[in-house]
Amino acid sequence: MPLPDGLLADPARLAVWLPVGPDDPKLLEALRAASSRFAGAVRHPVRLVTNVEVTLYGDCTDRLLLPVAPVVRVVSVTVDGTALAAGTQYKVRRDAGVLRRIGDVWPDWAEIVIVLDHGYDPIPDDVQEVVIDQARTIFRVQPGVQTIQAGGEAITYGATAAVGVTSQWTAAVEKYRLNRGDSP
Repeated sequence: MPLPDGLLADPARLAVWLPVGPDDPKLLEALRAASSRFAGAVRHPVRLVTNVEVTLYGDCTDRLLLPVAPVVRVVSVTVDGTALAAGTQYKVRRDAGVLRRIGDVWPDWAEIVIVLDHGYDPIPDDVQEVVIDQARTIFRVQPGVQTIQAGGEAITYGATAAVGVTSQWTAAVEKYRLNRGDSP
C-alpha cells in the first residue's frame, strides 16, 4: 500500500505506539514533521520521484555527481541540446548518483540536462523506523516543556527529546545523505 504524500512511514505503524488511530490529525502532522526533518537532513525527498529534470554543467571530467540517488531510471541525457545514447555515450551508477561519460568528457560549461526517476519505493525499513521514532517524540513532547508533574508523579523528558535525534536517527541520516562534501 503506497504511503500518503509527504510521509516516509506508515501512519498505522506509528498508531501502534500511540493512543490514537492512524487517521488522527496530530499523529499525521507529527509523522509529516518527522518525514520532512529526515528528508531535509539527507538532502533529498527519499520517496520515488519520476521524470525529474536536472541541469548540470560540464567540467572537463568524465563524471558528474547527480544531486539525487538512488537513480531508478534515466529517461534522457542531452548536452547543449544534443541527445546522447545510453550505454554507448553515458552510463549511470544508480546507487551513488554518478553519471559517467563513456570515451569522452563532459565539455566545459556545456549544459547537461538529465531527465530521470530517483528515490525509494518502498521506503527502506530503517528510514521508516527512525521517522516513526521521531514522530512519537514529536507527538508526545510539548515544545519547551522538559518536566511535567502531577501530584506525586513527575515525567522528565530525556536528552533525546531535548536534542531531537537518537544515534539510530544519526546513523540512518549518514547512510542516506547526499552531498557529504560540504558538511563540517
